[in-house]
Amino acid sequence: MAMNPATTVITGIGELTTNTAEYGVLRDAALVMEYDLVRWIGPTASAPAADRHVDAGGRAVLPGWVDSHTHLVFAGDRTAEFGARMSGIPYSAGGIRTTVDATRAVSDTALAANLRRLRAEALRQGTTYLETKTGYGLTVADEQRCAMVAADIADEVTFLGAHVVPPELSADEYLDLVCGPMLDAVAPYVRWTDVFCETGAFDADQSARVLTAGRARGLGLRVHGNQLGPGPGVRLAVEHGAASVDHCTHLTDADIDALADSTTVATLLPACDLSTRQPLAPARRLLDAGARIALATNANPGSSYTTSMAYCVATAVLQMNLTVAEAIRAATVGGAEALAHDLSAPGAVGVLRPDSAADLHMLDAPSAIHLAYRPGVPLTRSVWQRGEQVWPG
Repeated sequence: MAMNPATTVITGIGELTTNTAEYGVLRDAALVMEYDLVRWIGPTASAPAADRHVDAGGRAVLPGWVDSHTHLVFAGDRTAEFGARMSGIPYSAGGIRTTVDATRAVSDTALAANLRRLRAEALRQGTTYLETKTGYGLTVADEQRCAMVAADIADEVTFLGAHVVPPELSADEYLDLVCGPMLDAVAPYVRWTDVFCETGAFDADQSARVLTAGRARGLGLRVHGNQLGPGPGVRLAVEHGAASVDHCTHLTDADIDALADSTTVATLLPACDLSTRQPLAPARRLLDAGARIALATNANPGSSYTTSMAYCVATAVLQMNLTVAEAIRAATVGGAEALAHDLSAPGAVGVLRPDSAADLHMLDAPSAIHLAYRPGVPLTRSVWQRGEQVWPG
């Protein structure tokens, strides 16, 4: 196999989105990658020599998407549920159990193969950094093996044992497992703990118990909240200092104020809102209030079976009243912030600047506005991950 060149220079970039105050958006730009980091950014006319030269031909280049919310360790599908929902049957949390049954029935090899397939699918569309969760095992052994599979393939892993209560246990019995043996079993493989704080899943007190146990075990905190209706998810996330609260479909003014006054990122999942026929999250109100937002796919087999961050960006622009720049930032910087990354650190994702991660993608278009101007069109031409061109391979 050919060695990756030590340095690569991309010149002739028509529009370079850096997501930084120092560089902003550059025209006729160039960028140099050295191994897995960006080393230089500036005008094409001043670009230094490198081992490999790529001419962008006036195309746009952006940081790779940071998808901070997926559920990709699973087996089976839920097409029947989707068809029923499109016929008017409301979405509920109970459908998760269908995927639990299918996931428990297959081997680790099958779970890994499906995760690798979907990870590669996302990468071809510009997603260079991806989080995924457990949550379709719901036994100690199955949650542990899901965590192990995920840790081998995804960039970050979240423990979501508190997804729903399995039918064979009471809620109290199950939470004893989630906050004890199950947490101990998955902790070596995960960075985060999460809870589905929602009608049909876990109430406020139960969710607080999960978050307290996760923090005591040294894990970061995240919350699924306010998806199916108003509820305590946002309040709990803010009170417990969670890095993110995800969904945020149904927010009160108090919820928005709480997020604006906190460090918790509101992660919005528009593909899920559309698939479940829920209202779209109030992205504009959140930004105008001063809250931080992220966009993510929520890729899962039941409520949002897409790995396309571009689809989420286009939806945020066309239907959620964000500008293209705001939507791109939410899908890159926002995702990194939802994962509590230090954007000024060497190797940072979601930004392009000297010493950031060399994670980027090139569009077959002269500017990023084409992501919303031409929705549904596969615009990703090339993808680099950690300095290596991974698409086309």
